[in-house]
Amino acid sequence: MRTAFINELTVQARTHPEIFLIVGDLGFSVVEPFAREFPDRFLNAGVAEQNMTGVAAGLASEGYHVFTYSIANFPTLRCLEQIRNDVCYHLLPVTVVAVGGGLAYGNLGYSHHAVQDLAIMRTLPNIHVMAPGDPGETKECVAWLADHPGPSYLRIGKAGEKKLHDVRGIERGPLLLRGTPSDRIALVSTGGILDESLAAADILASEGKSVAVYSLPWLKPLDVSRLDALNSYDYIVAVEEHVTEGGLAAALRENLPKSLSVHSVAVSADASVLVGTQAFLRNAAGVSSSHIAATCLALLP
Repeated sequence: MRTAFINELTVQARTHPEIFLIVGDLGFSVVEPFAREFPDRFLNAGVAEQNMTGVAAGLASEGYHVFTYSIANFPTLRCLEQIRNDVCYHLLPVTVVAVGGGLAYGNLGYSHHAVQDLAIMRTLPNIHVMAPGDPGETKECVAWLADHPGPSYLRIGKAGEKKLHDVRGIERGPLLLRGTPSDRIALVSTGGILDESLAAADILASEGKSVAVYSLPWLKPLDVSRLDALNSYDYIVAVEEHVTEGGLAAALRENLPKSLSVHSVAVSADASVLVGTQAFLRNAAGVSSSHIAATCLALLP
């Protein structure tokens, strides 16, 4: 997803001269195409994310649309006060980009696990929050953000994620990728865990069970009218590489009719003490395809 991000940002910068990119001393082998083409709109702020965000706010106040870019928690949790007070409060066009959402940087341990970020960013005022599920969704998110500058958060993966679908149209609603409205269960996935959700649907199909699979890259603000497509299901299973508090499951419970049953497949606290690959940690945290399928099977007769 990070390659899709920088490629699309470079494309958008050609027609949006206000786009500016600041990185927190990383992105090497990724951000160079943008830096080469727009050296006067690129800055490496060093390992100083709070300062990076303050500089971004200053540039934004002078007319730039600034994209800040760093690993997982660092452009969010480390500089939350600057995002809250300098960016959101003043309605400035700053897009915070977190690469390696969820457990993507699993080998670097809990300091690099972004599993509370969506909940925290959703609480901020005047902000758009997006978590695309594949490179195509990432490209669409960047294009939308370029056309709608304002406080925003883009959470992407970093592990060479594959293109997963051709459905397009990210604006504020779920995208149906598999199954039909006549299925009893709808899997609703946000972010890079989409591959596990689709794999879970394959597991269930091999056992003669059909479930619908939706991708929901847009988490705030949600257009409640676009969630009507979920009302026909008996069960909604929210799948997220994030703790259950404040994330996708919470957003659906806040916005869907109370009569709908929303179940959660989310990162357990057990993952916080482990180090390993993303696949290992997903399994340990209870968000692998087998865990998702097991949750669905427990709901079906």
